[in-house]
Amino acid sequence: MYDGSTKTFERLKRPDTVQVVTVVGDKILVLEEAQPDKSTPFLTLPGGRVDGAEDPLAAAKRELHEESGYVADDWMLWLTVDPVGKIEWTIYTYIARGAKHDAEPHLDGGEKITPQLVTFEEFVALADDPRWYDPSLTHEFLIAKYDMAYREKLRKMVFG
Repeated sequence: MYDGSTKTFERLKRPDTVQVVTVVGDKILVLEEAQPDKSTPFLTLPGGRVDGAEDPLAAAKRELHEESGYVADDWMLWLTVDPVGKIEWTIYTYIARGAKHDAEPHLDGGEKITPQLVTFEEFVALADDPRWYDPSLTHEFLIAKYDMAYREKLRKMVFG
């Protein structure tokens, strides 16, 4: 501590997670998911947990392929968010450009995932959709909704 004393702080550790803004042509891949532990379907991006010592980018590539059957060669880390102060947990958000569908998804038991391709405007509008599951991106969507300069910066970042 600042006064020279010591104190033990307890923090929980949760596996880091990844999510992928996947660009397919001039559209963005969004997933409608139904999970056994959720009562209603929700909208999200491909993603999931980072396994053990797995690199976050490797996890993002694995999760994208498992949940959607898409692969991409052009990857960029967009955001890292530590959403809860008392939990060691980072959400890594990547942008994957030029994605191509090369296989059928390999879903976990009980998962139902329906991929949808949306326009950039529909992607930004997810901030207002009550089915949108990920609050870590809602802030970015709201800024893009009301700040046209930021919207164009985001569009260029997403599409390259």
